[in-house]
Amino acid sequence: QVQLVESGGQLVQAGGSLRLSCAASGRTFSYYSMAWFRQAPGKEREFVATINWNGGSTVYANSVKGRFTISRDNAKNTVYLQMNSLKPEDTAVYYCAADQRRDLSVTYYRANEYEYWGQGTQVTVSS
Repeated sequence: QVQLVESGGQLVQAGGSLRLSCAASGRTFSYYSMAWFRQAPGKEREFVATINWNGGSTVYANSVKGRFTISRDNAKNTVYLQMNSLKPEDTAVYYCAADQRRDLSVTYYRANEYEYWGQGTQVTVSS
């Protein structure tokens, strides 16, 4: 069992930057691969980025590639999402998720691959 708490979401202007954090507690954090998803109003939850247990492997959605960076600090039990060059279409609730497999699943982009979820943090990008 692991508990996840996201923070860092806020209102920001287009072109700005934000860093989201997801603090984990419970079982050993390094046992899990981690991911960020987001959900905009009226839309399905979508994959944003994922990282394996030691940070050696990362994958990004095409929509955020080159703008967002996922990272983790296993000593602090925290995963981050650095978001640069934000666009209004990035507006969503961002969720942190944990998968009990250390290495990335071949279907890492599917929300149902992840056993644990945080409560979400709102990111709003104004134009």
